[in-house]
Amino acid sequence: MNRRGFLAVLGGAAALPRATHAQQQTIPVIGYLYTGSPEPSIHLLAAFRAGLGEAGYTEGRNVTVEYRWANNDSARLPELAAELVRRQVALLVTPGSTPAALAAKAATATVPIVFSIGADPVEVGLVASLNRPGSNVTGFTSMNVELAAKRFELLHELQPNAGHFFVLANSSNPVAGAFVRDVQAAAAAIGRQIEVVTANTNSEINTAFASLAENRAAAVLVTPGPLFNNRRVQLATLASRYTLPAIFSSREFADAGGLMSYGPSITEEFRHAGLYAGRVLKGEKPADLPVLRATKFEFVINLQTANALGIEIPPTLLARADEVIE
Repeated sequence: MNRRGFLAVLGGAAALPRATHAQQQTIPVIGYLYTGSPEPSIHLLAAFRAGLGEAGYTEGRNVTVEYRWANNDSARLPELAAELVRRQVALLVTPGSTPAALAAKAATATVPIVFSIGADPVEVGLVASLNRPGSNVTGFTSMNVELAAKRFELLHELQPNAGHFFVLANSSNPVAGAFVRDVQAAAAAIGRQIEVVTANTNSEINTAFASLAENRAAAVLVTPGPLFNNRRVQLATLASRYTLPAIFSSREFADAGGLMSYGPSITEEFRHAGLYAGRVLKGEKPADLPVLRATKFEFVINLQTANALGIEIPPTLLARADEVIE
């Protein structure tokens, strides 16, 4: 063999381990577990992907995402979480859903989990503390459930003479009970009555609003959660059909025709989930990443809906709104 041929063989042999190593390097897989369905969540997926992008990850290029949708059937979440764990994903992400986060935690104590929820993650048992989660779980909380009393205050300011308020709750959501208790306490403090109507499936929402009308509800507070977020157009339409003033948990409802909304930005919640997912993929441990909390809340009034319902919004409410949809 001449010298040139020998060097070519040697160069090929030297390159072989590097090529083999490159082939062994695999793109990480994120398991994405969501209580709702994909169609109403397109803007939330975009926010999640934007957060991943901020951390340096682009789906289809240097990260893969395996999606599992429960389609508003929370009973399927444990099965779907277990399926993703068997898939040996690098990370589980459960944005916008306390039931999904709890199902993921029950499915694994080793695979990192990033959640974004509206409840207090300490109270629901996801982490030991906000500053030091202490396990394989961390994420973001919008504290949406804690805003129940504030939403009642805004609705009462709109309807100060009303005595019969209702809460529409998804009782299969583990945080609904805390929301209802906070609203009832706020109402009792000013001598008002709160009753509860439940809807745990898409089909039960229509029945619930018919019940509200039959019981002559003066106004209704809708609890936060994936089921109602996914059905926001239906909820806004029914509230208008029955001429029922309603307040919702996020601006998406007001954009869809709901009268009022007060709460954190859901898109920011999903963006933070993507950002934290990227940090975990880079090697940071969930136990060392503090749970982030929402710091900004929006009050939105849909004046078009108010006019259609024949409701005059008090100037004090209009002045406090972060946005008025005209």
